[in-house]
Amino acid sequence: MLIHPWDAAHDDGEWQRWLAVHDFGQLAVNGLPGEPPHVQPTHFAYDPSRGEVLMHLARPNPLWPALLASPGVTLSVVDDYVYVPGPWQAPPGAPPEHGTPTSLYAAVQLHCTAHVVDDPADKAELLNRQLGHFQPEGGSARAAAGEAPYGRLLSGIRGLRLEVNDVRAKFKYALHKPAEVQDRIAAELTVRGGPRDAAALEHQARRRRG
Repeated sequence: MLIHPWDAAHDDGEWQRWLAVHDFGQLAVNGLPGEPPHVQPTHFAYDPSRGEVLMHLARPNPLWPALLASPGVTLSVVDDYVYVPGPWQAPPGAPPEHGTPTSLYAAVQLHCTAHVVDDPADKAELLNRQLGHFQPEGGSARAAAGEAPYGRLLSGIRGLRLEVNDVRAKFKYALHKPAEVQDRIAAELTVRGGPRDAAALEHQARRRRG
């Protein structure tokens, strides 16, 4: 992923805060010789205090042999993306039709070493940590090996603990453009009011503030 200096995260806290509320991504695993890579959409829970990601997948998932053979994986998360029409980006004083269309987005890629969790008690602990992230209000029974209601289901899944080795984070929100162009983009996002326009506008405003 190309990251220009003006698109780079200001610090680790910026991408960690974003990842805390963007917890659905794609796990990329190298394929075995002669097969394509595996790309698995999945929810996950990132724990910055331990530098790890927790997830679980169904035992019949076809990626397991490839992952065990090559445990170096990438978890990719992209969101808050919008399309910016060319006229919004026209340089100051230039005709609107000379503007270049682009995309604005946030993206974080975690390069990790995957550790498979198969012990029933360890899987239950992993699931409870995930549940604490996604459902902090409670309302569901805790998982415990050999105990109802979830104990018998543990054999149908495998847990994954991803040890984070490197992070690449990008917040592409036109901060290298002249202030006039940035103001125009912000105004147009406000007027358009599309599904992710408010989030993109917030990113742009926050990063302009520094």
